[in-house]
Amino acid sequence: GYNVGNVDGDFGTATAIAIANFQRDRGLEADGVIGMETYRALMGREMTVSRDSSSTLVRRVIQTALRYQGVPYVFGGTTPGGFDCSGFTRYVLAQVGVYLPRAADEQYEVGSHVSYSRLQSGDLVYFSTYEAGASHVGIYLGDGQFVSATSSRGIAIARMDGGYWGDRYIGARRVL
Repeated sequence: GYNVGNVDGDFGTATAIAIANFQRDRGLEADGVIGMETYRALMGREMTVSRDSSSTLVRRVIQTALRYQGVPYVFGGTTPGGFDCSGFTRYVLAQVGVYLPRAADEQYEVGSHVSYSRLQSGDLVYFSTYEAGASHVGIYLGDGQFVSATSSRGIAIARMDGGYWGDRYIGARRVL
């Protein structure tokens, strides 16, 4: 009974407003986030805890990300029909139950900081491309490689340690 707009798999503003309205109607904190209490009110049961180990989650993230190699770049794209960089990371992580904000600079605020020397597969890696700060994001694969949505090649694997990306690397975050 709550309007979430077009059902497109994107947890956007309309969905957050619908969740906040649901919460308000149930006397819950109206923050637009589906936490334990909201889940219980929606589903009538407790939220299940994933039994996946972190290595299983990382493997699922990497497999999911690589499945979309070659999908074209679409500015503002958030679906397998076309992705931009943050739409891609958001979509891939959502497949394992990790929900990220929409934009690269907002995603850069999530999770915990990881130094370059401690990068692990599944970490989000950030670059400053067309403006200062985090304006591009990808998923670290290991061995100095990451996958991201690029305007020139769509979803593609690249090296981090030199050339275009090496000069623009600004940091990493761990969300798994």
